[in-house]
Amino acid sequence: MKTPMPTHTLRRRARRGQAMVEYSFINWVLVFGLIVMMSVDLGNGKEKMNVIDAFLRAYQIYYDSFYFVLNLPFP
Repeated sequence: MKTPMPTHTLRRRARRGQAMVEYSFINWVLVFGLIVMMSVDLGNGKEKMNVIDAFLRAYQIYYDSFYFVLNLPFP
């Protein structure tokens, strides 16, 4: 016959689950705030982008220029 688990281990599991939910919620709020609420002007005044889109665009430009230099026919 199995012995029942002590109650202190059951409480510890519930606390870890609650901490994970709180951590996930805080991260969701921060990412949502970056995507929706923060926008930056890129210079011409017509185009507004949020911060994450601006970082992804800058990374795409870096990536394209890096492979352009690698694919040049000159040694």
